[in-house]
Amino acid sequence: MNLFWWQEPCQALDHVALQKATRRQQRALKPSGGLGQLEPVLIRLAGMQGREKPRLDQICMSVFIADHGVAEAGISAAPQSLTGVLLRSTVEGGALSVLARQLNASLEVIDLGTAGPVGTIEGVRHLQIGAGTLNFLHDDAMTPAQCLIALASGRESARRAVGQDLFIGGGLGVGSTTAATALACAVLGHPATLLVGPGCGLDETGVLHKQTVIDAALERHAVVRDSPLGLLQSLGGFEIAALVGAYLECAQQGVPVLVDGFVSSVAALLAVRLNPRCRPWLLFAQLSAEPGHRLVLEALQADPLLQLDLSMGDGSGAALAVPMLQATCRLHAEMISLEDALGRAMASDVTGPSAAGRAALRAVR
Repeated sequence: MNLFWWQEPCQALDHVALQKATRRQQRALKPSGGLGQLEPVLIRLAGMQGREKPRLDQICMSVFIADHGVAEAGISAAPQSLTGVLLRSTVEGGALSVLARQLNASLEVIDLGTAGPVGTIEGVRHLQIGAGTLNFLHDDAMTPAQCLIALASGRESARRAVGQDLFIGGGLGVGSTTAATALACAVLGHPATLLVGPGCGLDETGVLHKQTVIDAALERHAVVRDSPLGLLQSLGGFEIAALVGAYLECAQQGVPVLVDGFVSSVAALLAVRLNPRCRPWLLFAQLSAEPGHRLVLEALQADPLLQLDLSMGDGSGAALAVPMLQATCRLHAEMISLEDALGRAMASDVTGPSAAGRAALRAVR
C-alpha cells in the first residue's frame, strides 16, 4: 500500500465529451455565452462525466465532524459541547439532511472524534480517531498517524461515491473555522488579520483574540510552512484532513466534486497543493460570509456559483446550488438548436422566413 497515495495520478477529463458539449452549446438557440458562468461549468461537468449531456441524478454527500483542541483557547462563541449536538442533529433533521431528502441524495455522517462522549448514534459512522485534535498553540494538532487515518477516512468516503454523478463534502466542529483560517494563512502567506472572521458568532473582541491565537500558532509551526502535509498535521482538523482525502480520491476515481464553503475550500486548497492534478475535478458552489474565503478562492482560480453569505459549513451551500446545476443540465440536453429552429420556421411557411427573420434567428449566435 502506498502511504503517499494522494500523489498518484488523477483521472483526465474526457476531451471528446468536452468538445461535444462545447459544440452543443454553440448550436443552441441562445446568445453565445448566454448561460454565463454556468456554461463553462456545464462543459467541464461533461468532461468529468464523459457525457455530451451531463446529469446530476445521483449525488453523494458526506459530512465529517470532529472537535478541535484550540477551542480551549476561547476562539469560538459556541461551547465545545455543541459539536456533539451537531453530530446528532445532522442525521435527525439538520440542514444537510433536509436538503439531501430534497435532492434524493445519499448522506453519510462521519464522527471522526469529539471531545466528549456521544454514544452510538444511528446513521452515524463512528471512527473516533481521537477526542478531537490537540491545541495547536502547544502541540501539533494531530500525530502523523492520526493525520493519515483522517485522510484515509475521506478517501474511503470518496470510494463509496464512485459511480455517482457528484460528490459534496462538509466539515463541522467547534473551532473548524479557526483551524481552516490558520491553514489558509500558512499556505497563502497572509497574516491572520486578512482572513479571520467571526466564525460561529464572535464579536469584535473575539475576532481580535482569534487573530492573536492564529498568529501565535503560525509562528510556532513556521518550520513546516513549505509542507502542505506538515501544515495539515500541525494546524488542521480531522474533518479538514478527511475532506482533503475525499477530494483527492474523487479526482483519482473520476468523481466530480462540488466544493462548499470556507472550510471545504481550504481543504480543496490543501488538496491542490498536495496534488495539483486534482484541480480540474473541483467545482465551487459559493462564496461564504468568512472574509478569508475570497482569498482562498482567488488562490484556487475558482469562480463560485453563488454568493449568499452563508455560514453553515456542512455542505448546505453546495446542496443549494445543485438544483440550479440540474436545471442547467436540462437546458443543455433539451434546448432546441439554431438549425432546428430555422428548419421549423421554414417548414411552417412555404415562402420561408423573411430575410429579417433569418437575421434575427442568426443573431442569437
